[in-house]
Parts: sequence; C-alpha cells; structure tokens
Amino acid sequence: MNIQKITFGNGCFWCTEAIFETVKGVKSVASGYMGGLTKNPTYKEICQGNTGHAEVLHIEFDADVLSFDELLLIFFKTHNPTTLNRQGNDVGTQYRSAIFYYTDEQKQQAEALIKKLTDEHIYDKPIVTEITPASEFYKAEDYHQGYFNNNPGNPYCAAVIQPKLHKFVKEFTEKIKPELL
Repeated sequence: MNIQKITFGNGCFWCTEAIFETVKGVKSVASGYMGGLTKNPTYKEICQGNTGHAEVLHIEFDADVLSFDELLLIFFKTHNPTTLNRQGNDVGTQYRSAIFYYTDEQKQQAEALIKKLTDEHIYDKPIVTEITPASEFYKAEDYHQGYFNNNPGNPYCAAVIQPKLHKFVKEFTEKIKPELL
C-alpha cells in the first residue's frame, strides 16, 4: 500500500464527503476545517465566515489503486472551481475551492491540471481554485462525519446530495468501490 493524503475544499463537506467515500482506493474521508487562523474552530464559527477556514475533506488514499491525478480530476468534476467563495447556494470563504497540498509533487500536479483544464477551455470561466500548503486540519464535530449515510431521511440529503452522488456514479462507474455498485 502507498497511502498518501490530500485535503480538498470544494464546498459543503456533506455533499463531497459522500462522493469521495465511494471511490476505489480512498481509505478514509474526514470532514473538517483548514486554512484559517482560529484554533479549534467550531462549525458555528466557520458558518459565520470569520475564521478564515474552508470546509474541507481530509482524504487518505492508496496511490497504488488511485493516482493523485485521478483524485484531482474527481475533485474538479464534482464542484464548480470557477466560482469564488461559492458552491451552489452556499456562499462565503468557507466554501471556497481549494487544494491543500502535502508535497511539492502534489502542488505541481494540481497546477499542471489547472493549466490543462484552462488550455482545453473545459470551463467557461477561469478556475479560481487556490493551491495552498496544508496547515493544521481540524476535524469537524462528530455529527458531520458520514453525514449523508447517517441521515438518509434528511431533505437536504435527498434534494442536494443524492442527485450529485447519482451523477458522479454514472460518470465514474469504473472508479466506484465494487461493494457499492
């Protein structure tokens, strides 16, 4: 096993956690906060937008099963990297598009993919994803972990997360853990 880690900010962590948990090679996904100044921030503080943190997913993956480039592609395909501090109806710096890297190689791969996506005009607007060295990760409160799986009757899960997850599974079927198909 070649376990590596990356932390992504791609909007509401409830939505994106459900996606990354289904991917072959992903060993763990934790919702949390990174990139701000407040030590041990709470969800309430994050939602006020004053801490500087982004809602993030801390992902550990087996690079022998899932390459970092494949993980980056999933990251870019499952949120809008062209909207500054916004994903859908969620607005604020805590919803910014961000890659918090752990190695220079991750930084270089992220920059190269952004250049490729830009050169190929994949998006109508410029990509605004920030690429920043990882800082301290603060795990979100327990009720945020596995939110989609633990709250199947929640209207938000049904209206927002479920359609996003269905679209992802349809587009990336070959990347889904076999036990989930």
